[in-house]
Amino acid sequence: MELHTLTTETTDPRERGTLLGTRFGARIRRVAELYRKHFTLLGMPEEQVRSLADRSHEALRAWAPNLAEESDACADAAGVERWTVAAVGARTEILAGCPAPGKGECSTAVYAPVGAAPQTVQTWDWHDLLVPDALLHALRPSEGRTVKLFTEFGAPGKIGVNSAGLGVHFNILFHASDSASGGVPVHAVARRILDEADTLDQAVGIASTARVSASTSLTVVTAGSAASLELSPAGLAVVPAAEDGWLLHTNHFLDAGLAAGDTGAADSMTAERLAHLREVRAAMPGLPPAERARAFCGGAGADAVVCMRPDEDKPRHEQWGTLLTVGLDVAHCALDYLAGAPHEAPTTGLARF
Repeated sequence: MELHTLTTETTDPRERGTLLGTRFGARIRRVAELYRKHFTLLGMPEEQVRSLADRSHEALRAWAPNLAEESDACADAAGVERWTVAAVGARTEILAGCPAPGKGECSTAVYAPVGAAPQTVQTWDWHDLLVPDALLHALRPSEGRTVKLFTEFGAPGKIGVNSAGLGVHFNILFHASDSASGGVPVHAVARRILDEADTLDQAVGIASTARVSASTSLTVVTAGSAASLELSPAGLAVVPAAEDGWLLHTNHFLDAGLAAGDTGAADSMTAERLAHLREVRAAMPGLPPAERARAFCGGAGADAVVCMRPDEDKPRHEQWGTLLTVGLDVAHCALDYLAGAPHEAPTTGLARF
C-alpha cells in the first residue's frame, strides 16, 4: 500500500471533493473498480451494489449533506459515476448485504489514564488487493478546526484526530441485525465525529443520531477519557475504558447485550488477538510510538497474532494482511504511522502526519 498525503484548506465540501478528485482521479477510479470486482466475487451483482450504494448515499445526504456533497464532487472531478465512489464510502454497508462478507481483523489498544496524555496503537488489516493506494488527509471542516485522518480513496474517513484533542480508532464488527437496507455509512460516522466533536459525550451524541445498517466499533479518545462506541442496527453501546485507563478492542462486541447477536466469522482470530493485547499491555505505557508498536507485538514479534499475513493458499480476494500500524497523538493533532505491520516499526520507524 502506497500512502499519499493531501492538505486542503477550504471549508467548502464541494471544493474539497473537487480537489480530491482532481488530484487523485486515477487512483479513485482504480479503487472504485477494484471494489466493484470484489463485490462481484462475494456474490453481489452490480445492480444490487449500485442500489445499496445509492440507498446508503441518500441516508448520508439526509444525515450529513456536506459529506454527500464532498463525495459527489470527488466523483465528478475524477470522471466516474457518483455511485461508484459512494460504494467505496459505503463498502461496510455493502459487505453487510453480501452472501459471504468475510471477516474483519483489526486490533486497537488505548491507554487513557486520568491526568495523562492518551497513548494508542492500532493495526488496520484488510485486503491489499483493494488498497494499492490510500490517503492521509489534513482538512478544515470549519474555521479554526483541523482534522487529520487516514482513509481509503472514496471513503470519507476512518482513523484520525482533530485539533480539539479528540481521536478515533476503527474496528469492524458483525451483528445479526446487519442488513442490506442501506443505512448511514459507518465511515461517515467516524468522519463526522472528527469534524464536529470536541468531547466524548459529543461523539456519542453524533453517533446516536445515525441510522446504520452495518456494525462497527469507533474507539473515541480524548485527554483522560476513552470509550468504544459499538454501533449496530440493533442500537448503540458505549464501552468505557477500565478504571486503570485501558481499553482494548478487536472485532467482536464487548457490550453484553449486543454480544448476544454477534455474528463474526468462526475462523476469526478476534478472541485470540484480544487475549494477546491483555497480555502485552503492561509493557506499552510511556514508550515512544515505534517502541510501543514493538511492545504491541510482545515477545512473538513478527509471529504475533496481531500481525496478519496473507494466506497464499486462499484466493487473492480472501487474503488478509496488516496494511497499517497507526497511533494517535491527540495533544498535537498528529498520526504516527507505518504502512506495514507493527513488528517492522523498530527498524523502519513511524512517520508523523
